[in-house]
Amino acid sequence: MYRTIVKIDGMACGMCEAHINDAIRKLYPNAKKVSSSYSKGELSFLTDDITNESDICRTIDDTGYTFISWESMPYEKKGLFGFLKSN
Repeated sequence: MYRTIVKIDGMACGMCEAHINDAIRKLYPNAKKVSSSYSKGELSFLTDDITNESDICRTIDDTGYTFISWESMPYEKKGLFGFLKSN
């Protein structure tokens, strides 16, 4: 599983967040935990496969907001007792 964090400029309210979240859910129908914050200018979500920067950039720009940066990294669910796992 991968966690993707996208920096976005132009969000100003909760409706902006909802608009961005809907666009990402349409781009990646299996995305989980899609969440954005206009105060941080950030969007984050989880996918089973690594995401494509150009697809995300195009999707964000098509909504009228400005794509700034993108980062996708492996994500491991910790869970309530994740601290008990040994490496």
